[in-house]
Amino acid sequence: MPAYWVARSRINDPVAYKKYTDRVPGILAKYGGKVLARGGKYQVMEGPEKFKRFVVIEFPTFEQGVACFTSKEYDEAAAFRRSGAGEVETIIVEGGEATPV
Repeated sequence: MPAYWVARSRINDPVAYKKYTDRVPGILAKYGGKVLARGGKYQVMEGPEKFKRFVVIEFPTFEQGVACFTSKEYDEAAAFRRSGAGEVETIIVEGGEATPV
């Protein structure tokens, strides 16, 4: 069952943040990740307008999405944005049938 990595971000230092984004495509590919949306037109429908960039990445499984995010390679790349170049909130959610409330 596919899973989706959904991230909301705010870029504080575009030059340093690019050092992160330049490394990410190869890491995602290694774990079967496919970018469905990154940047582009958006409209906040509800909630804070702190974040200005949104990303959705599909993985073949929930486990592959988690493995990608927790990998050494991703951690090394994310260090560039975690140093203050950007602020990010990320979740991974499994696709498929909705669970009952």
